[in-house]
Amino acid sequence: MASMASVSQFTFKTFQNSSPNSKLIPNKSHSLVRRINFSSLSITKYTKLTQNFAVRAAGEDETVPERVFETPSEEEPSEAVPEKELSEIDLLKKQLVDSFYGTKRGSSVSSETRTEIDELISHLEAQNPTPAPNEALPLLDGKWILVYTTSAGLFPLLSSDGALPLVKIAELSVTIDTAESTVVNSVVFAGPGGATTSFSAHATYEVQSPKRMKIKFQECAIGTPLLTDSIELPETVEFVGQKIDLTPTKTLITSIQDTASSFAKTISSRPPLKFPIAHPKAESWLLTTYLDDDLRISRGHGDGIFVLIKEGSPLLTS
Repeated sequence: MASMASVSQFTFKTFQNSSPNSKLIPNKSHSLVRRINFSSLSITKYTKLTQNFAVRAAGEDETVPERVFETPSEEEPSEAVPEKELSEIDLLKKQLVDSFYGTKRGSSVSSETRTEIDELISHLEAQNPTPAPNEALPLLDGKWILVYTTSAGLFPLLSSDGALPLVKIAELSVTIDTAESTVVNSVVFAGPGGATTSFSAHATYEVQSPKRMKIKFQECAIGTPLLTDSIELPETVEFVGQKIDLTPTKTLITSIQDTASSFAKTISSRPPLKFPIAHPKAESWLLTTYLDDDLRISRGHGDGIFVLIKEGSPLLTS
């Protein structure tokens, strides 16, 4: 900013009024500005200005470059919206599900991985958001997919997954109907061509505490196979190191496909085969130690742990 001394040396053209109605005309004489009455000036605070302004002073034959004063912008920098951070429970759940990879639902797991899983489960149980799971009916109700267990009673079944040619366990689930107080444990087997069948155990339950329930099995059911109405074969198949062309068999396959379609519709419409469970010790108990919208952790006989994820939960695809 110019000092007072430099301002007093600026020269300005003076004007004289020759008549009341005449225009101002420049006077040949010059006068030096010796004093500026700053009290008569009204200058808005510079931070409130919204445009630039210039100050220029010069004599008749003298050119002084304009000095432009930039005014700061009133725009405030936009604040970046922070990403939503996962809670401690969400992080523990994600780590737990990730640790199940390659364990075949708990039947094939190293001691180191099992220790890691046990620690994550203990941390989640300590932060259980539902202290009375058996009273939280909307959360408890529905179909739960088994993703991990330490129950020795299930290991023979889980270990056989893939042992039979072209047959594998597609799903293990527990469906709870809180309105009817029933539990259905189900195993779905998948075979060639998309054919599936299921084995299920139906039970009733009795609430014994906010966390514990008694389960009594009533009957088992074997679902009739669900078959696809089409047969798809590859163009070639390798057998004893040789590739066999299956293209000539397409005509034969077409006729077989029509027969299979009719057979599939007939057998799939039959009701499942049911038989009662009369054994007096066909009872169990279950203690739910963690429950929320996505995850359910329970403990049963022999301190067996069951980790289940609600059907439709993003945890199943994470």
